[in-house]
Amino acid sequence: MLTLTGAKSAAASAARGRRFRFHWPLLAATALALSGCVPATTQVAGADPADPATKVARAGYHSTIAPYTSLRPATPAPWRERNENVAPQPKQDR
Repeated sequence: MLTLTGAKSAAASAARGRRFRFHWPLLAATALALSGCVPATTQVAGADPADPATKVARAGYHSTIAPYTSLRPATPAPWRERNENVAPQPKQDR
């Protein structure tokens, strides 16, 4: 359809005696339409990904919650004892 529009425009310009002007939007639309004809995959480097004999790295599984340990239910400790365990130690030089 775009080519037909370009051809009509060229014919109309020729009939009026003017030289055909180049239409950039028409060129862009044509390039976009023709880009669908290009193969989707091109081999840049390495082996063909569709080849079943190609060697690939093994897929590994690492759990994201492996180091997790549940803290519930926890037995409550006296608050003063817990506070002293995490408080900074007093300096000895004073």
